[in-house]
Amino acid sequence: MDAATFAPFGWLPVDDTDPADGRATLAFEWGDPHCNVIAHAYDEIEHTATGASCVRLYRHDTHTQVLMPMNVPAVLAVAPATVAFTDPTDADAVRAFLLEPGEVVVLHRGTWHWGPYPLGAEPVRLLNVQARGFLADNAHVDLPAAVGAALEVVVPGPGGGWPGPP
Repeated sequence: MDAATFAPFGWLPVDDTDPADGRATLAFEWGDPHCNVIAHAYDEIEHTATGASCVRLYRHDTHTQVLMPMNVPAVLAVAPATVAFTDPTDADAVRAFLLEPGEVVVLHRGTWHWGPYPLGAEPVRLLNVQARGFLADNAHVDLPAAVGAALEVVVPGPGGGWPGPP
């Protein structure tokens, strides 16, 4: 992952000495930023022989969101805020990224997202900065209904396939 590849979905924070620091800023329309630790478990999602099934994406239109896996690698799927998910070709806009512990991403307001989900049995603990009132701003799209299919997110492991629990 690099800043240019992630740019349609958000940004990667940089060191305070980097000239790019401050070019993008957090936004909380309701003035309610909140930092906490959340977790996602392997069994929250369905898995296939080679990946995981992404059937629903979420978005927050009033605020940015910061995510950082703290303990294990995790996968995040995202699509730009401009995607309407009204046509099967809209699914082509979804991209998946592997996040290592300590890697931080900031999602633009309205960025569609799924995860981050862990690759194995241990739940991923995520440092999370989002609006305290996110439940009132938590739109979603059910992909099979909207575009006719779920997406399979594939993370090759040793010998191929999702490296999760046996």
